[in-house]
Amino acid sequence: MIGPALTASVEAIMRGASETAILPRYRSLAANEVFAKAADDVVTVADRESEAILTDRLAALLPEAAVVGEEAVDADPGVMAALKDRLCWIVDPLDGTNNFAAGQPPFGVLVALADQGTILGGWILDCLTGRFCHAAAGQGAWIDDERINARTTGTTPPVAAISMIFMDPAHREAVRARIAPHYTLVDIPRCAAEQYPRLVLGTNDVSIFERTLPWDHAAGALFLNEAGGRAARPDGSPYRVDEYDRRGLIGAASPALFDDLAARLAVMGG
Repeated sequence: MIGPALTASVEAIMRGASETAILPRYRSLAANEVFAKAADDVVTVADRESEAILTDRLAALLPEAAVVGEEAVDADPGVMAALKDRLCWIVDPLDGTNNFAAGQPPFGVLVALADQGTILGGWILDCLTGRFCHAAAGQGAWIDDERINARTTGTTPPVAAISMIFMDPAHREAVRARIAPHYTLVDIPRCAAEQYPRLVLGTNDVSIFERTLPWDHAAGALFLNEAGGRAARPDGSPYRVDEYDRRGLIGAASPALFDDLAARLAVMGG
């Protein structure tokens, strides 16, 4: 299903949304164009307009596929049900909204295609640099027109970006005490569209994610796996988009790094 023609069409749609709805508002948002969404989370008019563009154009591209967009789910959680039993586009119209609203990078657009919970394709656009990462199940990972293989930083200890934002306090303290000392910790970018490429490009070695919503992780998890790294649940089971209430996900630049971190979490009880 996913060949060069489909990827070219998805790329054009994503770039169109970025150029029309996102980039013109970068560092020029009015106060009434930013809205509180949850504690420490915002949504902007750019998110909403980008999702409208992506939804319309992706639906026209594959009329048989539902569209599950982050903002549509925020308005109606029932939209998520489509992930369980049909072909679906999964859309994050502006990943890294907090960064964008603060006038700083990184931020991007994420699109994935899944069927009955299994990810078939993933596309990641960095709005500012234009970098386009993409992968299809069983077909490898690419950045623009170049096939890419994941590489580690090669440093000891390995470099970890650990997202603790959504961990409960006890789990957060356990990770700090029993996992963090084995790694060189770096800040998370608060943008999956940046975090997954960092795991492929030798910038970071491992990441831990607590909340695993499909629009944040579907495209990146497939991209990392197809590049030869590993993204999976801490128990080794695959990441599926229909398990959106399940918590915990590891991303690693190599299977060996994944296994080491997963073993540490298992001993910790997480």
